[in-house]
Amino acid sequence: MATARGGFGIPLLLSVLVLPLVFSASAAADGLIRIGLRKKALDENSRLAGRLLEKEGKALMGQRHGLRGGLESDDEDADIISLKNYMNAQYFGEIGIGTPAQKFTVIFDTGSSNLWVPSSKCYFSIACYFHSKYKSSQSSTYQKNGKTAEIHYGTGSISGIFSGDHVALGDLIVKDQDFIEATREPGVTFLTAKFDGILGLGFKEISVGDVTPVWYNLVKQGLIKEPVFSFWFNRNAVEGDGGEIVFGGVDPNHYEGDHVYVPVTQKGYWQFNMGDVLIGDESTGFCAGGCAAIADSGTSLIAGPTTVITEINQKIGASGVVSQECKAVVAQYGQQIIAMLMSQTQPSKICSQVGLCTFDGTHGVSIGIESVVNENEDASAGLHSDGMCHACEMAVVWMQNQLRLNQTQESILNYINELCERLPSPMGESSVDCASVASMPSVSFTISDKTFELKPEQYILKVGQGTAAQCISGFTALDVPPPRGPLWILGDVFMGVYHTVFDYGNLRVGFAPAA
Repeated sequence: MATARGGFGIPLLLSVLVLPLVFSASAAADGLIRIGLRKKALDENSRLAGRLLEKEGKALMGQRHGLRGGLESDDEDADIISLKNYMNAQYFGEIGIGTPAQKFTVIFDTGSSNLWVPSSKCYFSIACYFHSKYKSSQSSTYQKNGKTAEIHYGTGSISGIFSGDHVALGDLIVKDQDFIEATREPGVTFLTAKFDGILGLGFKEISVGDVTPVWYNLVKQGLIKEPVFSFWFNRNAVEGDGGEIVFGGVDPNHYEGDHVYVPVTQKGYWQFNMGDVLIGDESTGFCAGGCAAIADSGTSLIAGPTTVITEINQKIGASGVVSQECKAVVAQYGQQIIAMLMSQTQPSKICSQVGLCTFDGTHGVSIGIESVVNENEDASAGLHSDGMCHACEMAVVWMQNQLRLNQTQESILNYINELCERLPSPMGESSVDCASVASMPSVSFTISDKTFELKPEQYILKVGQGTAAQCISGFTALDVPPPRGPLWILGDVFMGVYHTVFDYGNLRVGFAPAA
């Protein structure tokens, strides 16, 4: 059985009515294939359900991997699919499968590589009865495969069988494409999702069952003039026309100026190296030496290390949770850590030298994770050590950055204590005061030595209208340890501001201001 494991929530949308959606897809004289995307507005019901699933998913992931809201594995290539979160997925497009074409609404997801849709053979999952189902008996081009497949998303999963058939993307017909007929969608995760399935646009390296992705076959079968596709998200639309995905190149009407390109550093996801993250004009310091990043159309928000997200929370006044471990580190070790930083002690070794972590040669490792091997150790003590180690690592980064700004010891300790009260909520989102949006700082990402700025009105999402409106931060915490991390996932919040080009031929990703 081909299997991929994953977690962190698929959106549970509480309305049981799945409205018919109308999409446009066309081929123009310029040789580009355009597939219209529809945007679903955020609503309080889907937001609440997503939060519940997020909490459950993180708990399951913690049990599975023994870590703090992220992914830890001996395998460097452990699936980032396991971090996928379709919580508030907003952008969908239409494809056809079979001859004649059977229509399905899918998420075009650059963070996975398989195509799957519900199957008419799905008899025992209620979710299948609320979505379009593929009927192999009604397609003259169907090819039986029969090999089983399974993809886990932590709070939900799909399992089924591989089949082959033609896939229509606009006016293009991809012949003999292998895909998954989902015969089981257990639980309520997919029950009222607005999409039927997912079409992955990642690399074959992460394809379940080593199936050739749809995108590869588009290129192999000579259906497009250039091995390039691009996304334009219409962030101004409340609901309705949500933008376009263009196959075969880029539409000059979708962007302004020139694209800044950065090479793909690891095939699988569209992963590249990213530099410093700025809040206003100030460096957060965490990625000054470089971080990995993924451009991911299947993720709604921007996910990044807790260390930086906490600083953003503090600056924008986002709600958070108080970490007693963090406050304990400041109270007991704060002055000592500052003194060690001033004496030029290697920052990565400080937490091991004060006894809160062990040092593996490159970075701190929680004593708690090691201690669980000993069955005689108290499990709660291990978890406490894990929290203290993580809090110490964050405090070192924060203090190091404040020292660069020539802050006094007293102001540094007070500032770190404030951050300890702004840690991102384990529910996966942080609320902000809608009336304060205009006074919030910009947040910028450095890519290929260029700065990509997000203004507060671009990274704050509004749920509802008028006096009932609520505002949530477009940033969420995600900790991926070395060697795969630290990792940022730049989802729709970023891609909506910056038109994004996925250049398969030159293995690079490009960004330009969206028109």
